[in-house]
Amino acid sequence: MKKKEKKNLQQKETWYKLDLSANVYPTLQRKNFSSVYRLSVLLKEKINPKLLQEAVDMTLPRFPTFKVAIHKGLFWRYLAPNNRPGPYVQKDVANFCMPMNFKLNNRYLIRLYYYERRFSFECHHSLADGSGGMFVLQTITANYLRLLGHKIPNGGFVLDINEKSKKEETEDAYLRYATSKMRPPRTQEKAYRVRGTVEPFYTLNVIGGIMSTSEIHKKAKWYGASITEYLNAVLLYALIQKQKADRPIKERPVKLAMPVNLRRFFPSQTLRNFITMIYPTIDPRLGDYKFEEILTQVHFYMRYYLNDKFLNADITTNAATRRNPVIRIVPLFIKDFTVKQFYSRVQDKQSSAGLTNMGAITVPPGMEKYIERFDIYMGQPYSARTNCAIVSFGDTLTVNFASSIVESDVEQYFFRKLVEDGIHVKIETNRSHC
Repeated sequence: MKKKEKKNLQQKETWYKLDLSANVYPTLQRKNFSSVYRLSVLLKEKINPKLLQEAVDMTLPRFPTFKVAIHKGLFWRYLAPNNRPGPYVQKDVANFCMPMNFKLNNRYLIRLYYYERRFSFECHHSLADGSGGMFVLQTITANYLRLLGHKIPNGGFVLDINEKSKKEETEDAYLRYATSKMRPPRTQEKAYRVRGTVEPFYTLNVIGGIMSTSEIHKKAKWYGASITEYLNAVLLYALIQKQKADRPIKERPVKLAMPVNLRRFFPSQTLRNFITMIYPTIDPRLGDYKFEEILTQVHFYMRYYLNDKFLNADITTNAATRRNPVIRIVPLFIKDFTVKQFYSRVQDKQSSAGLTNMGAITVPPGMEKYIERFDIYMGQPYSARTNCAIVSFGDTLTVNFASSIVESDVEQYFFRKLVEDGIHVKIETNRSHC
């Protein structure tokens, strides 16, 4: 009896509560929406799928919070170890980042694809943010290259698979750092929302732009801004142009929902979610904005909000809900209903588009010569709009738009502005119309 109790205790210790951010994502799950993102690496040689599967099998045990299945409790969802076969490497699909049924795929919340030279890792946001996922992608890639006979050191996003997972990697970092005395309110004014023709079920339209990092950096510097500020301003500019073309009866502010990697401000090694949102905004009701004015406003917005004190206060507001003793004992189905209502009626209407920027990706010394570029894609938006994801590697920067609507006006305004600024852009798309 004692041995059985000890065994059950050990098993319980491997279960994980969903982190503060992850609690929302399964709640919003529906047949035409799933919080799935994709990270891809384009290698310089064609992929051997058998060796890639071997690399996956030897790597995943190092990441226990990814080798899990999601379960429902009476009050909260949780992640439990998943020892079922898989996950398996599959041939890639045209419409990726599709909704995840938590009971399919042997209950895994990750998917692995290959096509020619590209290896793609899809992850449900309840497991991790893009930074956490990048550790998995790069560690699998490094082990794949090692199986090919290449010498790749550990370091950076490549972890040692012979080491056990550290406690800090599996922690809910929000609860550790949510210590502010301030709790800023969540409500904001409704934003302009892109209207378009909704595509058939399970269709994701992707338009990507490939360009030179140095060209973008040179142009951003010419404006007196960072690359992130510049590309934020270009997207806001594109959305303003789109709203003008729509000729609405009532103009609304144009806002971007932009995740911030909190690891930049708080020393955490977590491989789970550790992001919060900021909302760069331009209100065209104040008058016509030149691009330089948009960029100036974005520049000072970033300088004002991106610091540990504001961000601490922001995550403390979120943590207050989790720590509330009354909310903790509310049954899960009531929590789900409340979150869905709030998100669809309030939260989703507070931004015009999503924009995520993973910044410059680095790899261990010697690994870069086998890689051409990285890509990141955000999955289907909750409502009919477009999402934008940016990442750079060496002198290659990619901007990938994903949407579930037919029209591509925002994307066209965006890339047209870059070309007008002298940026050379190569377009890739899975659309038959553009």
